[in-house]
Amino acid sequence: MDRMISRYRKLVFITWFLTLDLIMFGAFVRLSDSGLGCPDWPGCYGSVTPIGAMGDIHAATQDMPYGPVTLSKAWIEMIHRYVGSLLGLLIIAFTYMAWRYRKQLGRSPALAVGTLVAVCVQGAFGAWTVTHRLMPVVVTAHLMGGMLLLALMTWLAARERSHLPIAAAAARWRPWMIAAFVILMMQIALGGWVSTNYAALACMDFPMCHGEWVPPMDFHGGYSLIRALGELPSGEMISQTALTAIHWVHRNFAFFVFAFVGILAWRMRAEPGLKGPATLVLALLLAQLFTGLTTIFFQWPLLIAVLHNGGAAGLVLASTTLLVRLATAGRAPMRDVVPANGV
Repeated sequence: MDRMISRYRKLVFITWFLTLDLIMFGAFVRLSDSGLGCPDWPGCYGSVTPIGAMGDIHAATQDMPYGPVTLSKAWIEMIHRYVGSLLGLLIIAFTYMAWRYRKQLGRSPALAVGTLVAVCVQGAFGAWTVTHRLMPVVVTAHLMGGMLLLALMTWLAARERSHLPIAAAAARWRPWMIAAFVILMMQIALGGWVSTNYAALACMDFPMCHGEWVPPMDFHGGYSLIRALGELPSGEMISQTALTAIHWVHRNFAFFVFAFVGILAWRMRAEPGLKGPATLVLALLLAQLFTGLTTIFFQWPLLIAVLHNGGAAGLVLASTTLLVRLATAGRAPMRDVVPANGV
């Protein structure tokens, strides 16, 4: 039985690591403009791999040499789908184990089942991303679904790891950490909206934008949800003032996030059992500031942009770990709970 529990835990950690990798690779897909490398779903022009679609890809490339379809972009998009499919299979596997061995594991399989539902929904949004031609609201929802899936996987993994006991007094930080998590997810959604609308370079100076603290902005156009990529709801091309609004809001909300989450993480470092993830939050906040500024000053280099997305995923990971540990304040971590039958 100990071997079964060990296998379950290893499977959870492998799946958690693959989830983080997939989010990073998904950012690379989006930022390298490979999202329509295969403009159908789930295959590539009806084929399992781009090899079987060489003729269609060549024709599309000849028709639009600088368009969204090239052989390299097709492979990038399909590799992302292959890894996503593997992730789904792994989640099915540990959900089955969590359900079958729920008594031996000593906990409800509800979280594993919820994770399975989340990955199915995420797969649907992956398909809609292609069929809706990179519609910003769909792509942003797909990004947020990935972050939610990472949070669920981190929850599953964090409760399988031992850590120092959390003092009962540390529970006072839990509502603040919940607020910090909500604020962080809001900022990630705003950042996703910047990325999906290609507004990262809408302001090329810092800390001002176009030489002004509050430049001319079109919030209605920038934050209209139901519209195609690069367009306003009217069908006209999206304006520079709309892109500026998208960028400006994300940039300035970041200061509030940095202060709120940073101060909270600094205070929680004094708590045994919370110091590690709290320190990681502080480090990642600094890294996000650095990569965000570098993106502006070096005009959005791909590697830096991917790292910026990865930093956001890291903040979700560390924040979820803090929430899971705070839930054990004043009692033994869940991993140490022994089932009634003593197994």
